[in-house]
Amino acid sequence: MKILLTGGSGLVGQNIIERIPSQIKLLKPSSSDLDLLDLSSVQNYLQIHQPEIIIHAAGIVGGIQANIANPVKFLFENTEMGKNIIKAALDNGIKKFINLGSSCIYPRNATNPLVEEYILQGELEPTNEGYALAKIFALRFCEYINKEYPEMQYKTLIPCNLYGRWDKFDPKHSHMIPAVIRKIHLAKKKGDSEVEIWGDGCARREFMYAGDLAEFIWYSVNNFDEIPDLINVGLGYDHSILDYYEAIKEVIGFEGTFKFDLDKPVGMKQKLVSVSKLESLGWKAKHNLKEGIEKTYQFYLEKFEQYD
Repeated sequence: MKILLTGGSGLVGQNIIERIPSQIKLLKPSSSDLDLLDLSSVQNYLQIHQPEIIIHAAGIVGGIQANIANPVKFLFENTEMGKNIIKAALDNGIKKFINLGSSCIYPRNATNPLVEEYILQGELEPTNEGYALAKIFALRFCEYINKEYPEMQYKTLIPCNLYGRWDKFDPKHSHMIPAVIRKIHLAKKKGDSEVEIWGDGCARREFMYAGDLAEFIWYSVNNFDEIPDLINVGLGYDHSILDYYEAIKEVIGFEGTFKFDLDKPVGMKQKLVSVSKLESLGWKAKHNLKEGIEKTYQFYLEKFEQYD
């Protein structure tokens, strides 16, 4: 089976690549080989290679700081990439498509856990609205194609927050867990007595180890017909921001304390996805929080600690 993966250099893409089944031929072009912002480039690539399935994992991603600082880039480039790869897939008759969404597409005030039917039922979280709108566009585009072209199966997976090997650790671009790993590691290294937490630490988040999402993506490839057109991929439980800091503190062995900056943005108070559809498939993530943090911290030490 020949599969095209977009975003192969990113967090999700690298974890997918690490777990390639032996029977799969995986195309993982770089941005110079496949410019997702150029529709003609995407059309030409698909005409030449004709993959049986596309996994669209490419995107401009980042934490709160990056989303607030670059709303134009997050909205425009993510929308363009989704639009071009989905349209080119349709034009080239590629019948199976896995589109990766994001739990930030849910309304900011929706009741948790977040079920798939809540999408577009309320106002989005302002701190990442541009990214969310781009992901909603791609999701709806896939749904419209399924309705208009019954032979097509364009499915969207909505992961909860992710972290893991191949993450970004630069605080200007990273998500919470890798940023906190780096921050607490450096605090220990410098002998600091305390580490700052944005907000009061009470906001709750659901973070899944990215390797588990990759496992579900390959599960979806092998059980494509059984996967719903729209499905959350998460844990079904969450932790407070303070819980994550405490868990990372324990893994790293930091002995200091935390202080709270109540003037910093924290995003939604809670973001926990419903996993009822996932449970009906009999699938669940393998890694608990400590296991995931230990593997992510080890990756940081191997790849980035020398630069800090």
